Amino acid sequence: MAVTLRGRLATSQFGAMEAKSSRELQARNYLEKHRIMELLTYLTSALLFSRPGSLKCFLGTLKMEMTEMTGVSLKRGSVAVEDNDSVAPGEAKRQKVSECCPTKGQDGLENNSLPSGEKVPGPPETAGEDKKNSDPQSEEEGEEDGLSEEGEEEEEAESFASMMKHGLTELDVGITKFVSSHQGFSGILKERYSDFVVHEIGKNGWISHLSDLSVPVDEEDPSEDVFTVLTAEEKQRLEELQLFKNKETSVAIEVIEDTKEKRTVIHQAIKSLFPGLETKTEDREGKKYIVAYHAAGKKALAKVRTAADPRKHSWPKSRGSYCHFLLYKENKDTMDAINLLSKYLRVKPNIFSYMGTKDKRAITVQEIAVLKITAQRLAHLNKCLMNFKLGNFSYQKNPLKLGELQGNHFTVVLRNITGTDDQVEQAMNSLKEIGFINYYGMQRFGTTAVPTYQVGRAILQNSWAEVMDLILKPRSGAEKGYLVKCREEWAKTKDPAAALRKLPVKRCVEGQLLRGLSKYGLKNIVSAFGIIPRNNRLMYIHSYQSYVWNNMVSKRIEEYGLNPVPGDLVLKGAAVTCIEEDDVNNYSIHDVVMPLPGFDVIYPQHKISEAYREMLTADNLDIDNMRHKIRDYSLSGAYRKIIIRPQNVSWEVVAYDDPKIPLFNTDVDNLEGKPPPVFASEGKYRALKMDFSLPPSTYATMAIREVLKMDTSIKNQTQLNTTWLR
Repeated sequence: MAVTLRGRLATSQFGAMEAKSSRELQARNYLEKHRIMELLTYLTSALLFSRPGSLKCFLGTLKMEMTEMTGVSLKRGSVAVEDNDSVAPGEAKRQKVSECCPTKGQDGLENNSLPSGEKVPGPPETAGEDKKNSDPQSEEEGEEDGLSEEGEEEEEAESFASMMKHGLTELDVGITKFVSSHQGFSGILKERYSDFVVHEIGKNGWISHLSDLSVPVDEEDPSEDVFTVLTAEEKQRLEELQLFKNKETSVAIEVIEDTKEKRTVIHQAIKSLFPGLETKTEDREGKKYIVAYHAAGKKALAKVRTAADPRKHSWPKSRGSYCHFLLYKENKDTMDAINLLSKYLRVKPNIFSYMGTKDKRAITVQEIAVLKITAQRLAHLNKCLMNFKLGNFSYQKNPLKLGELQGNHFTVVLRNITGTDDQVEQAMNSLKEIGFINYYGMQRFGTTAVPTYQVGRAILQNSWAEVMDLILKPRSGAEKGYLVKCREEWAKTKDPAAALRKLPVKRCVEGQLLRGLSKYGLKNIVSAFGIIPRNNRLMYIHSYQSYVWNNMVSKRIEEYGLNPVPGDLVLKGAAVTCIEEDDVNNYSIHDVVMPLPGFDVIYPQHKISEAYREMLTADNLDIDNMRHKIRDYSLSGAYRKIIIRPQNVSWEVVAYDDPKIPLFNTDVDNLEGKPPPVFASEGKYRALKMDFSLPPSTYATMAIREVLKMDTSIKNQTQLNTTWLR
């Protein structure tokens, strides 16, 4: 009996210990899964432009790393593969934490797709809502606890290659033609994120280079001491007061080494760092205190936070309302970067404006404008943040608007190329002189077995039940585990509330649709779908237009080649006209445009016009009536050039031995005075360094595709490299 009791006691104690540590175990389990996600995403980027065998060494190392992660299974649907989402070895940098950090809590052209399960931008939150403004990745880490189930480990593992066999190829979205005749070769794109650099081309036509970190001299700016005069504890108390997070009506800060100058700096620090607070000086028991308080309660704070009237009381009238600056960022997309800046500045993200979004897995430089934030405060962030630099400050009257840019300049390194010098020369000369087909890239169509264009087609057909089904139904392919469980719950119960409970991240497209269905019911899918932000809803329709356009351009080139023919369309100013027989010699293929389908476009006057009609008819759409019952979904159409010739094209082939060394200097390297890399005449590897400029809404991957002559889809590249998995 004693043995039995001792056994039961031991079992009970063990159970208590196990329960106590369950959350830690679940967290470790999630981190192991997340590590696999990072490795597979990096693999995806490396595979994107490689041929079989070119990654043998890297893949072997990766396989060993994955093998060491015992107890974690790779199942269909359990891993999210996201373009530009990983950091190459040696490049990961931790966020630097310094005295300017928030006192509570802590990546354009090719970002047009709407990947399933991604966090959807929503209404901007207040800076104090740390969780909502946090990186989606960290949000998931904090909320996914408890999602694992006991039977999970016993399921049969499925390789990444098997998961991706359900994805799209270029053929699936109409990308089938090349314009050049050279022989293709292999190379690895984005082996390191620093191998892909994007500089925005601004409204004035200049390429944006970060070249100056100094702050414009302004007599009305407070001294630099405002950033260091307050302690971390004082900043925390002031932030809690500012956001009404405690019962205090004021915060008193004792003035050590009392002087008028010291008191002035403290007053300035509180008013500039914590908008909405006022200050006064008080004597208490022979000591001087600066007392911070709310001038007029929560309504005053709300007014200060609006984009129309931030910090109105402290902004000089003679100064332009917007501070423009260049943002240099590494491995972060534009919206994540702005959310991070807004958190550190304690403002809403919607006071920032920009001309276009940029890639995540890249180094990018672009112009940003922010309303009534001084260059001094922005420059101080350079001391706080890693992988960011802000500079080239100026004050101007107006913000920036989406689409105002003239394009982007790319510096791209393709590592470990197999082509001979002659092949490279032929390929790059063709790109420079002829260009490439202006296809919409694979990013436009999503990464799962349900392409975004299918959802767009169902919207245009007014088939709302199909729209709901396409977004929510289970699908093969690589997806996050919680999304798989959410879809399974939906398929089993058709209960939006039950499916929503499976999602730790509610702001993804699936989460927002389920929330809409919970609110409006299954019989009002239109209103439920309307909860998704407008830009994201329209992304589906634009994906369908892109799908049609790609297919029609391939047919046009197959039918008529690379010369203009009678019936082709060209732009004359803002108007479009049809080429007549007598005018053919006055145009080149670079003048020819093709329409995206809509009610306000005309179609070519040759065989391709009938091809448009046949394709839309096959999709149960009327080409003569592209207006939708819901105005948002009516397509006016647009025109797009079929061949793009890059500008400012240059290239060189370099030899190198160490795959981790950068092959060119960045803007920050140049600011720090680093000498450019020196290359030996021979090395283990060869790389092609390319520079070129493209207009807006043009895909750099399609230019690189033309050089390499390779299918850029994840599915195709993975299938070429499955041997190592076996």
